Amino acid sequence: MHITIDRFENGFAVVELENGKIINMPKELIPHGAREGTVLEIRIDCEETEKRKKAIEQLVKDLWR
Repeated sequence: MHITIDRFENGFAVVELENGKIINMPKELIPHGAREGTVLEIRIDCEETEKRKKAIEQLVKDLWR
């Protein structure tokens, strides 16, 4: 999914979604250096998700030892 930064207001980035809907996102979620008009990509990182899932499974195993 691609989103476009429209403007910044009161600690939020006002962004336009692909479907044209406008929403507010906390500025903390916006990469440093992004400006009005910047297009951001939101995607699922399957590799990182699997890595974290395995790490959590290992923590649970260690907890029950």
